[in-house]
Amino acid sequence: MEDKELLNKLRMPDTRNYGFNLLVRQYQQKVYWHIRKMVIDHDDADDLVQEVFVKVWKNLDSFREDASLFTWIYRIATNECLNFLRKKKNRFFIPIHDVAAELSTKLDSSPALAGDEIQLKLQKAILKLPDKQRLVFNMKYFDELKYEEISEITDTSVGSLKASYHLAVKKIEEYIKSD
Repeated sequence: MEDKELLNKLRMPDTRNYGFNLLVRQYQQKVYWHIRKMVIDHDDADDLVQEVFVKVWKNLDSFREDASLFTWIYRIATNECLNFLRKKKNRFFIPIHDVAAELSTKLDSSPALAGDEIQLKLQKAILKLPDKQRLVFNMKYFDELKYEEISEITDTSVGSLKASYHLAVKKIEEYIKSD
């Protein structure tokens, strides 16, 4: 369904709930996997997806349509991911490399993310990246978003995103070669 149709349903009191249900169905899986690639754990990803859609519901009236609905929802999801990871580090006073190790352990034990050896190495290499670089890499490589879309979602310049992606690719290549 087109954004315009969805927004019309969301703005009319008698179709608002139905419109929101359609919106969740349309974007839930994309949002889930976007978040899951960052937090690894299924339960954490599920909780964050719920938080994202609660925020979307609460803020629908303030959506100005400057960006597409997809971009707006992805921005909310991205911010929720980064806030979650930051809180996790602060709550447990865990250094960044220990969070990566914890997520890597979850990666090893998760049947949903199991793959062949090279896929597992790639995922572990991605976990070694700083959160923002990992986010940019995931959005560009896995979600196949254009730099302009990522720029709108992350509110970062295209040049910075290209540099982040390039650095991420280099670090991943080094990790895979050294491992």
